Order: sequence, then C-alpha cells, then structure tokens
Amino acid sequence: MTIMVTGSFGQVGTELLESLVQIQGHSEVLATDIRIPDGDYEFETEVLDVTDQERIRYLIKKHSVTSIFHLAAILSALGERMQDRAFDVNLTGTFNILKAARDLGVEKVIIPSTIGVFGSETPRENVPAVTVERPETMYGITKVAAELLSSYFRRSFSLDVRGVRYPGLISYKTVPSAGTTDYAVDMIRYAVAGKGYVCYLKPDTVLPMMYMPDAINALLNVWLADGEKLRYALEYNIQAFSFSPAMLEKELRTHFPDFRVDYRPDYRQGIADSWPSSLDVTDAVRDWGFSCDYDFKTMVSDMIEHLEGKQTHWEK
Repeated sequence: MTIMVTGSFGQVGTELLESLVQIQGHSEVLATDIRIPDGDYEFETEVLDVTDQERIRYLIKKHSVTSIFHLAAILSALGERMQDRAFDVNLTGTFNILKAARDLGVEKVIIPSTIGVFGSETPRENVPAVTVERPETMYGITKVAAELLSSYFRRSFSLDVRGVRYPGLISYKTVPSAGTTDYAVDMIRYAVAGKGYVCYLKPDTVLPMMYMPDAINALLNVWLADGEKLRYALEYNIQAFSFSPAMLEKELRTHFPDFRVDYRPDYRQGIADSWPSSLDVTDAVRDWGFSCDYDFKTMVSDMIEHLEGKQTHWEK
C-alpha cells in the first residue's frame, strides 16, 4: 500500500516520514508539499497544494494511495497574519482531502488536530475530549471545523478518519514554523548556543507540551489502532507534561548557569491565554493505549544532547 503525507517537510512531517519508511519501506511512502526542498530522498516526492482538488485526486490515483496523513496546515501565529491562506489551507484543504479519499476508496485518513480548538471558555485544567470549543484564532476556527468535518465523513460515509489533538510540540530536527508554543524550541536552541533569549510569552504561561518522538508514536499508534475501539475521530487529547517559560528557563540553567531570558509578551500571549494548561488524556489511554516515554527533564536533556555542536543560524 502507498501512504501519502501532505505537508511532509514541516515540523511533524519531517520526522513522521522517517518512521513511515522504517515501517513500510521507502517505496510505499509518498511525500508531498507545496515546495520540495533540495535533497536526495529515499521516498517519492510530489509537489502538492492541498487547495488544488484535482491535483489531490490525480496523485491518489497515480500512486494508488491507501492511507493519507494530512499534515498540511498554517499554524496559529502565522495564521493570524495570513487569515485567508490559513482558511484555504486548513479548511478547504482538509475538505478536499476528505472528499477525494471518500470518492477514491482511500482506506484511512489521519489528521492531527490541536489545542488551538480551545478558547477562553474552555476549562483551564484537565480538559476532557468533549468540552467547549470556541477558539479565538483563525487557526483554531479552521481546526474545529476540520474536527467536525472528519466526524461527519466518518459517520455519513464510513470513511475511516482518525487523529489526535496535539499540544505544543518540541523537536531538535526542524526549525519551528510559527506556532505559539514554538518559544520552547527556540529557548533551548538559544541556551545551547550560549545566547540569551527574548520570550514572547509571560514567564508564568503554562501550556501542555510533548516531545516529538512521543508525538510521532502517538500518531502512528492511532493509525494502527483497532478502528472498532475508536469512539472519536480527531478529538483524542494527548500531552506528556505542562510547563511555563519560567520553568523551562530554570531547568535550562541547571545545564547552562549563565543563561537568561528577557520576557517581552506580544500578540501571541493572547493566543496562549485562550488555551488550557493541561489536558485529560484518559480516552486516548483507554481506546488505543496512549503513553509517553519522555518527561519534562528527559526531554530537555535529550534536546540539549542533540543540539550541542550543531551549526545553526540564530535570529533574535
């Protein structure tokens, strides 16, 4: 079978491709994105703008696609600056993928959702899978609609649509892509580089987070799960831990005593304030065995170990 990944060269896609190749073999993985970075890849690549319905259908038929990991998205902070593009990619793009999958017999569609679906009316702590979803960003609005569309296609057309609600994700392999929680990746990178960091969130802003290896495993596990046991489509909450910028700064100073952070909140503070500080993952544990290998301290240590010695361009 051929697995197609959209948004393949973003933060999640880059690492998901590595795992899919290990599971399926390079000949059964198709990486698509609006731009294909230069490089020699062990899997096939195709240019794809997910707002192009005909191109989606063409690629599914050309490569006999049986599963789609739909990762293409405009994230929270960038979505506030590019509302039209966020709407087109996140909502129209998802609708296009679901329609094509239904019409062409794709067996499974896996779509990550996000804590961005929550808003200031959502409970702040231990948020359940089914709760108030009144987001205050274009990103969140489009992702709520994606959740509802996925449930609709699952119920009305028996299309096997699955996913998880990702918290903030932390990775050493890819540069952050304009998400509100990306400060965590940047702060660790700056600490490793021996530079001070200017944080765009307040020091006490607690948000749910997860290390990328656990995030990839969760997406793969829900893909491989027994569909009869899945009660939801994309609504499964997952997280590994919650922390604030001040907590991360304190932990980094155990490795780099001279590291300091200057806090200068900007418009992203309002986005973060509308999100909960922790999620209830009970449904994911019960339905498909969700678990994590990394806690907060082991995540920070592993990030530092992999980043030390790397040549990186630093920007304030």
